[in-house]
Amino acid sequence: MSKELYTAMEKAPQRATLKALGLTDDELEKPLVAVITARSEISPAHMHLDEIVQAVKIGIYAGGCTPVVLPSIAVSDGIAAGGVGFKYALPSRELIADSVETMLNAHGFDGAVFVPNTDTAIAGMLMGAARANVPSVFVTGGPMDSGRFGDKKIGLASMYEGVGKVKCGSMSLDELTQAETVACPSAGSASGMYAANPLGCVLEALGLALAGNGTAPALGSERIRIAKNSGLCVCELVRNADTPKMIINKRSLTNALRLDMALGGSPNTVLHVMALAAEYNIPIDLDYVQNISNTTPELVELMPYGKADMSDFHRAGGVQAVLNELAKKNLIDGALRTVAGCSLAITYEHAQINDETVIHKIDNPVSPVGGITVVKGNLAEVGAIAVRNTSSKAAINGKAKCFEREEEAVEAIYSGRIKKGDVVVIRYEGPKGGPGMREMLPSTAAVVGMGLENDVPIITDGRISSASRGIVVGHVCPEAADGGKIALVKDGDAIKIDIANGRITLDVPAKELQARQKKLRPKDSTATGWLLRYQNLVTTAAEGAVLKKKF
Repeated sequence: MSKELYTAMEKAPQRATLKALGLTDDELEKPLVAVITARSEISPAHMHLDEIVQAVKIGIYAGGCTPVVLPSIAVSDGIAAGGVGFKYALPSRELIADSVETMLNAHGFDGAVFVPNTDTAIAGMLMGAARANVPSVFVTGGPMDSGRFGDKKIGLASMYEGVGKVKCGSMSLDELTQAETVACPSAGSASGMYAANPLGCVLEALGLALAGNGTAPALGSERIRIAKNSGLCVCELVRNADTPKMIINKRSLTNALRLDMALGGSPNTVLHVMALAAEYNIPIDLDYVQNISNTTPELVELMPYGKADMSDFHRAGGVQAVLNELAKKNLIDGALRTVAGCSLAITYEHAQINDETVIHKIDNPVSPVGGITVVKGNLAEVGAIAVRNTSSKAAINGKAKCFEREEEAVEAIYSGRIKKGDVVVIRYEGPKGGPGMREMLPSTAAVVGMGLENDVPIITDGRISSASRGIVVGHVCPEAADGGKIALVKDGDAIKIDIANGRITLDVPAKELQARQKKLRPKDSTATGWLLRYQNLVTTAAEGAVLKKKF
């Protein structure tokens, strides 16, 4: 593609512009490969990406192509969570996708290597790569180590829960202050199976990243070698004209979902895979996701549900060992191609489990079913998402306590107004209602910190954080802003939740709900700027919360 733009005599102005960058005639005769990095100084997940980018560039030069570095935005979830800033996190995925499409197509790049390290940045770049459809390889920044506080591993989620512990007196302020200094000890994404890490792992199952990408530590030689090899790989892809549309299909997306279920299930991964499916016009709905989860055993239980972290998972064999186990029951399609130039089966066929306390054998799973369940009922007619874990297997009933925004719910939890037997309902936090579909980590962590993890469910049309623990039903669809039944709930209404059987019921007579529906008035929006546009264009969570393609 670059030769079409830069080699003809009439393209002298374009060549002059490129030479102004210091590029030589020899470099301009080679394929141009973009290196799109989310590096910034506002996020520990991204602060070290320059070193990875330099390694990618070395690989690209060695492969006979010319690298050109381009920037990308990326919201720091750890900073934005719990405030207005978090309304921008999921919408930033769309901006990133648009930016990738724009930069790759506007400048005629022959290929691209993507270097992100948060879930929205990874997902946005995946969507942009689908649109531009040039040979593409992903290499993420990798996970950080866990922090250590006393004899326990801790991470960012521990700090959210620590606030609640201080509020209820089970932890001192001095202990919290000490913990915040050691919770996030280095660069990289959070140390457990949180939002960024599941998606980094999924890239291996999709065939768009090299083996080890999802788990190799952020600060280590292995990550650098993966980056160099990714640069080499993209050059081979350019020579063979192998594009993402030759790699991504419904079978590869199914592989991705199966891996996610085996790793414990990330609600964010489900949302992003559905968004990616929309880019490729591949039909995947919540029922399909449920079927995948029902037929995929959970093999790994990492933080926040287990004690092991990403470093433990990597040493135990990582993603490739899990894929190999799933393949033993024909749950992975190993014939699919990868950016490594071989089939997926070739990448995992020699992988072994090095620690069966971290990665379970397929015949001795953590659970016979995957980590995600789709919940339906009159409170979520299209569907909602819940994570199966030890505290959410039994059915639970309670009385609703309703809140129109998460901050109100968090204040009520910390003030002691939420008691055992209550069901916290947080609405108008969906894609449109937020707008932006914030993760409810502050509220779920508050419940855990206050010691109510097994007694107080949270129901929301917002997102579930992959770091959330407890009884949580999120991504409720239709959302309140779309007139969903969650908008009709009143304080004191009886709600029945049965996550094990995928049911959620608002125990209010149909006639009463009809009467409430007639009285329901749209909530006034206070959104401005980009969020107002997003609010008017975004689809439902059940469709991946992508922007409408037709108007």
